[in-house]
Amino acid sequence: MPKYIKTNAVQVEQNFYNFVNDEVLPGTSLDHTDFWYQASNMLKNFYKPNKLLLQDRQRMQSQLDEWNKKNKGKNFQIDEYKAFLKKIGYLKNDGPDFKITTKNVDAEIAKISGPQLVVPVTNPRYAINAANARWGSLYDAIYGTDVLGDIANSSGYEPDRGRRVVKWVRNFLDQSIPLCNSSWNDITKVVLDQNKMKLIFNDTRISLADSSQLIGTKIDSNGVQKILFRKNDLGIIVILDFQDKIGMVDKASISDVLLESAISVIMDCEDSVATVDSNDKIQAYRNWLGLMKGVLTEQFRKNDVDILRTLSPDMSFNNSDGKEFQIKGRALMLVRNVGHLMTTSLVLNENNEEIGEGLIDCLITAACGLHDRLKSNALNNSKTGSIYIVKPKMHGPEEVAFTVKLFRSVEKVLNLPEDTLKLGIMDEERRTSINLKECIREAKSRVAFINTGFLDRTGDEIHSSLRLAPMVRKADMKKESWINAYEKNNVQVGLQCGFQGKAQIGKGMWAMPDKMNLMLKEKINHPNAGGSCAWVPSPTAATIHATHYHMTYVSKVQQELSENKIIDFKNDLLKIPIAKGANWSNDEIEEELLNNVQGILGYVVRWVDQGVGCSKVPDINGVNLMEDRATCRISSQHIANWFHHDIISKNDIINAFKKVASIVDEQNRSDSFYSKMAPGFDGFAFMASLDLALEGARQPSGYTEPLLHSYRIKRKMMGVSKP
Repeated sequence: MPKYIKTNAVQVEQNFYNFVNDEVLPGTSLDHTDFWYQASNMLKNFYKPNKLLLQDRQRMQSQLDEWNKKNKGKNFQIDEYKAFLKKIGYLKNDGPDFKITTKNVDAEIAKISGPQLVVPVTNPRYAINAANARWGSLYDAIYGTDVLGDIANSSGYEPDRGRRVVKWVRNFLDQSIPLCNSSWNDITKVVLDQNKMKLIFNDTRISLADSSQLIGTKIDSNGVQKILFRKNDLGIIVILDFQDKIGMVDKASISDVLLESAISVIMDCEDSVATVDSNDKIQAYRNWLGLMKGVLTEQFRKNDVDILRTLSPDMSFNNSDGKEFQIKGRALMLVRNVGHLMTTSLVLNENNEEIGEGLIDCLITAACGLHDRLKSNALNNSKTGSIYIVKPKMHGPEEVAFTVKLFRSVEKVLNLPEDTLKLGIMDEERRTSINLKECIREAKSRVAFINTGFLDRTGDEIHSSLRLAPMVRKADMKKESWINAYEKNNVQVGLQCGFQGKAQIGKGMWAMPDKMNLMLKEKINHPNAGGSCAWVPSPTAATIHATHYHMTYVSKVQQELSENKIIDFKNDLLKIPIAKGANWSNDEIEEELLNNVQGILGYVVRWVDQGVGCSKVPDINGVNLMEDRATCRISSQHIANWFHHDIISKNDIINAFKKVASIVDEQNRSDSFYSKMAPGFDGFAFMASLDLALEGARQPSGYTEPLLHSYRIKRKMMGVSKP
């Protein structure tokens, strides 16, 4: 049993207490006695309001369930539905127009549009890689993926493929940094006059079409020349190095082209991690603390070579006056706390009840951020002194207001100026989507981010109306009118509330990490829709997606959208994606069930047995998909919905899980840490997966966390080997 330290108002788990005192507070101006006195009072005061909000969620869901049962099979009118939602407090009237007043926002949030990474903060190697993904090699990104229509055939270098990559990149340069009456494909010589910051191409009068794109130059002691350009606020670095293995065979000695790629990254304490006890949470906090101090490192062995991963430094260039300036070498880091639902044993109240985990997350991640504000190292995160906290799974304006009060209380505990903690509102729950304007109003002085999260939003869409009717097949969800309205409404409301030039409007994740050619064709839709950032699954994907922001200047798109007439999307947002007739064939039903089961099992077996919170899982057709708790939520809720309406039976579900378990076992046969589910089907991972489907209708808001946490804790008690 864990030991606890009694403070004046709560009990703090001893390991956690020691971690804060020994690692978080030293170097700040905070005295640990005073800190715990104030912090424990704050945690005690927010415990009951947090609990009441969750009770209100349940009240509304119970009322929705009753309404859905009464209206099953009926052709109800949307106005009737909206009147009911207003009566129970689910739908609010929009108040007068307003503009957000958020100040001290970094350029990566306010001004620069580009890719955003989300990475489990519990994995230091992934976290460092994500932070360092601010700049990525376009040569490497194109060579190592299927952007060219195929993939490399061998581990060795393929010269023909290399030539195709160079041509692709030269064509990109023609679009982003055009030359007058010439092409980058025809350039055989680039002379850099650093003193005059002038470029001479091919010893001729060829020049840049727009000379203002040339921002800076740098020649290092080895003669390597770096030329910094800018397009749509994004940097492009052309490297000239005739001694490099690529540069020496390139006709212009161009050895690489670096793109400013991941502009920001969310270090995640929520959906992509599996943190169920004090050791897990301390690991997450310690890594975030290391990032805020600029000292996080990770050593690992690859191909018999020891590698030490550290945070990238800033880069130096000279401007046209010869003066040196620096550009950021790392993505701006935000931290995602958990939502309001889960509690943690880190802190107990006077009745030995667990305190809300989100309360602890806010307090400690903000305290870690104090070290970045000290600006005591060269690897600072925020240049404005802000600390960015993304808050997921908030339901409606009341819960946003609660979060704002929490942020202000934490600021008082930490002696921070008001509105230092910037809030990211994830528009991923139905009650937030239809009340987005009022949600933003509650946080108008500190909101810095809104986004659309199709995955969780779909899970809540299903759960909210689970008892009304069978839902359309999962793949058909994106064809429904609510999702189109949801995406457009998010951008419209953000711009209406003054986000342009002050805050991010984000778009969702590309879930197929191996399909970069397809991403290149499709994800241009996100900047075209006015999204100033969009999630990608890897640093390589960030570099590829960055090319979209060269094609589309989001600031211009947002300005044009701001001039459009305001559309009321509420009716479309509330169109429930029920399947008309639900006349699927037996083969179609089985296909849908197996695909959902595959996603659940492939993800949960790693979550419960190995503590992996986000992983690449093959779907039923063998296509690798990024799975986290949000995707698991959709699949479990979809099965629960069809189960409730007798499209599938309990036996169908059990048989499907047993059938797919053997497939998942085979897919993981090369993993030495993997524990097979078949033929016993009695392990914690299998039982957790089955419960998510059979008990899905009874889970709060359809979330997977309660069941996953309980089974992971049981599994850890047995002793678990880590991957």
